[in-house]
Amino acid sequence: MIEQNQVMPLLLQACPSFEEDWLAHLAEYGDEPLLYVIAGDLARHLLMLHRAGRDQELIPVVGAIEHMHVEGSLWVKEFATIGILEGVQNVWAHDRASLNEFEQMLGPESRRWWLGLNDFWDGKTAQVSPSA
Repeated sequence: MIEQNQVMPLLLQACPSFEEDWLAHLAEYGDEPLLYVIAGDLARHLLMLHRAGRDQELIPVVGAIEHMHVEGSLWVKEFATIGILEGVQNVWAHDRASLNEFEQMLGPESRRWWLGLNDFWDGKTAQVSPSA
């Protein structure tokens, strides 16, 4: 089972180009990183990669997100959804990037949570849960 302390090593392994942002975050926050803040930074980094035509670098990241959804603790699964996926939806939509392109890369469990976020924000459900 993937635990909270394993999330950043997993994401950094999947996205080595994010390490500089992570180190800057640690320099600012020290021993108590704010993982939901860094999730927003990751979303911006992924958008930068996408805008630069480096979508192949997103594939390991969406694989890590899927792994967190399938093998993660409850906290890790929630972080993968509310931290990372929702961060991508917010950051990418604000920049008018294609959310569909990111969604198409997601694994099946992550896509269920992605669609669950959409249902929640569209008012179709009272809480975020995986879409059927």
